[in-house]
Amino acid sequence: MRRCPLCRRETSWDDNPWKPFCSERCQIIDLGNWASEGYKVPLAETSDGLLPNEFLEEVENVSDHQL
Repeated sequence: MRRCPLCRRETSWDDNPWKPFCSERCQIIDLGNWASEGYKVPLAETSDGLLPNEFLEEVENVSDHQL
C-alpha cells in the first residue's frame, strides 16, 4: 500500500488506473494544480540558461571546494 500524493489516503497500485493517485478526482485536482501553475519548479537564471535551484547550489558547492 502507498499513500496518494494529494490526499494521503492509502491506496493500492495493483489494478489502479489512476496511480499514483487513489482516484480520478485526486488525479484531476493534481493536473489542475499544474495547469494553473499551482506547482512550480524553482529555477535560477545563469549564463547557461535556466537551471533548477538545487542543481545550481550543487554546482556552486563543488566550485567552492575546488578553489
